[in-house]
Amino acid sequence: MTGRIAFQGEPGAYSHQACHEARPDLEALPCRTFEDAIEAVRRGDADYAMLPVENSTYGRVADIHHLLPESGLHIVDEAFVRVHINLLAVPGTPLSAIKRAMSHTVLLGQCRGFLREHAIQPVTGADTAGSARHVAEHGEPALAALASELAGEIYGLDVLARHIEDKSNNTTRFLIMSREADLARRGPGPMMTTFVFRVRNIPAALYKAMGGFATNGVNMTKLESYMVDGSFSATQFYADIEGHPDDRNVQLALEELAYFTSQMSLLGVYPADPQRR
Repeated sequence: MTGRIAFQGEPGAYSHQACHEARPDLEALPCRTFEDAIEAVRRGDADYAMLPVENSTYGRVADIHHLLPESGLHIVDEAFVRVHINLLAVPGTPLSAIKRAMSHTVLLGQCRGFLREHAIQPVTGADTAGSARHVAEHGEPALAALASELAGEIYGLDVLARHIEDKSNNTTRFLIMSREADLARRGPGPMMTTFVFRVRNIPAALYKAMGGFATNGVNMTKLESYMVDGSFSATQFYADIEGHPDDRNVQLALEELAYFTSQMSLLGVYPADPQRR
């Protein structure tokens, strides 16, 4: 029996592409929202969830950091996916016939140069794959979609122009979540550890909590803060570090962190994606 991996979006979305690239042996399960993808794993309808957390151009994916600690799931892997944007149209349409292009507003903003060069008017759609489906269903030659090549294959559209994004390094980082934690060392490369914490209400608590990572030579690749329950006084921090909790220097750093925190929760331990380098 083939396992399943849940993602947010319609078939052909970039999260769907991430599932194909990172877990080609699994059946991809489209879900309406991030919460639905998480719930599919919790219910047992899927084995994993593929969740985007940040993009190299637009930064953090909204709301995802709030969902991760409350999900009850564990990070078991990460995947870096290049976001190649393509101009898709109904079969037989020449590029010169395209007057409007539909996509999510974020993708429209990433293709300004191409759209301006070809005098194509941007049209905001609900999402990328949904825009491709809309173009296929309406069959209007003057209307194209900006989406993945996978979306073009699924909805029977021609690719009129490939990789038209303004920035050549546009990449989205995804986390692969599971019901069961996997703390084993895996693969020949380095490991990553992700956790969330709240500092104690004492002067310079965050500064002191971070000191243990510096003195023990642990590289922190991400530290982000966000409010908890809408309170201006309750701040939670999300952190990624290089290393495994069994590493002696990581152990010492986490012990020092615990002294200055009121709450700390391990979200996952997983191999670093080779594209990190």
